[in-house]
Amino acid sequence: MTTTPARFPDGFLLGAATASYQIEGGAKEGGRGPSIWDTFCATPGKVVGGDNGDVACDHFHRWSEDVDMMVELGLEAYRFSIAWPRVQPGGTGEFNAEGIAFYRGLVDRLLAEGIKPLITLYHWDLPQELDDEGGWLSRDTVDAFVVYATRMAQEFGADVDMWTTFNEPWVSSFVGYGAGAHAPGHADDAEALTAAHHLNLAHARAYKAIKAVAPNAQVGMVNNCHVPRPWDPSSEGDRAAAAHIDALANTMFHQPFTLGTYPEVLKPNTAHITDWSFVHDGDLEEMHGAVDWFGINYYASHVVRHNPNKGVEVSELATLADGHKAGANTCWPGDEEIEFMPPTGKVTAMGWNVDPSAFHAHILKTHRETGKPLYVTENGSAWDDVVDEDGRVRDADRIDYLHGHLDAVLKAIAEGADVRGYMAWSLMDNFEWAQGYAKRFGIVRVDYDTLERRWKDSAYYYREVVRRRELVPAEEADALAATPPRTF
Repeated sequence: MTTTPARFPDGFLLGAATASYQIEGGAKEGGRGPSIWDTFCATPGKVVGGDNGDVACDHFHRWSEDVDMMVELGLEAYRFSIAWPRVQPGGTGEFNAEGIAFYRGLVDRLLAEGIKPLITLYHWDLPQELDDEGGWLSRDTVDAFVVYATRMAQEFGADVDMWTTFNEPWVSSFVGYGAGAHAPGHADDAEALTAAHHLNLAHARAYKAIKAVAPNAQVGMVNNCHVPRPWDPSSEGDRAAAAHIDALANTMFHQPFTLGTYPEVLKPNTAHITDWSFVHDGDLEEMHGAVDWFGINYYASHVVRHNPNKGVEVSELATLADGHKAGANTCWPGDEEIEFMPPTGKVTAMGWNVDPSAFHAHILKTHRETGKPLYVTENGSAWDDVVDEDGRVRDADRIDYLHGHLDAVLKAIAEGADVRGYMAWSLMDNFEWAQGYAKRFGIVRVDYDTLERRWKDSAYYYREVVRRRELVPAEEADALAATPPRTF
């Protein structure tokens, strides 16, 4: 029996993650152009509360104080995304010097403080002008992304060696183009598959472009993993349902880069939707080998079954989850008889189940299937946080979640998985896409009226994990917190 180590290995990065549209604000400042999320948020009924990212956490103005906070937390790494429309407002043509200077200031300060920057080039905020010309349904957008990636490597490649091209291409394609639940809000299964392929192709071409500018760059792809388990493991239909979801959600976004192919089950399962003519000769050859590492974003697991009588109804999960990381209320081409079952056990404010065992299993599975170094690029949970009379946010559920999932990472490492870092999601509460500001994932609370940052108990707990570089017992969390808590 493998013994789980208490400490993280030497060189393992402990940090936190954010995304540009979710925290920056300054949507109409500094030469930034509109993105598809600005447009989506302005469309009535698309976002809870009619919320938008115009101000968000105001990181555009408060970034220096936010780095101060990272320093006090002891973060070893910070994963953030560059807003494409901030540095190239139209997605083609002139680059915006003021936007580039914003990220230059951030990178320089992080480096000065000894915090390793992990840059994500695309966290869903496509310049609106590119969407007007077809977005990810057009191979022209692939070409535009390569130009953008090349310029960012020229600007930052001498100082930053960890790069992500795309965050969660499954969400961009299947939720944005298939389910209509995210920008740009389309609802077409064939479009979802087309967009997914073009995102994979854009990654491959950008990978080579970045390496040409910065040969030492380590370039990865970040996937939001799904762990679909069959409702009845003895049922061939349920096992096939889980395999189909696994192919669409997971292997479709790593197998092209490791084997140069798409999963075999995809074409026959989606033949009634598309002929896959969007895959051109040579595309898969371009993808093969074009990755240095994979990022894993994990939140919850799913149970699925084959149900020929499903009809048009979706499972109860659709009423519990936003859909951007859950199973129901999303687009799964070829899933007409696949049903996502309601979650069991403890669930978060998003309606997602708490299942560290699935996280552990998925890390090992991805290790086996890819043979590449892995980073946990997002992992966290939303809860109905309460500010107590003494100012503290006693988020014991989030602390338990962090403890259980950090333990899962350590177990996977002990069993041979090459995991090299963990980024908590999220550094602070922020704009949670279609859920607006209704859900809070941060270890730091943001008051959206005053924009004050307030450490939750989980921030003190995670700081101690980073300080000791080991799994701190959750029972110690209360003693680690301060009253009143640290504010910025």
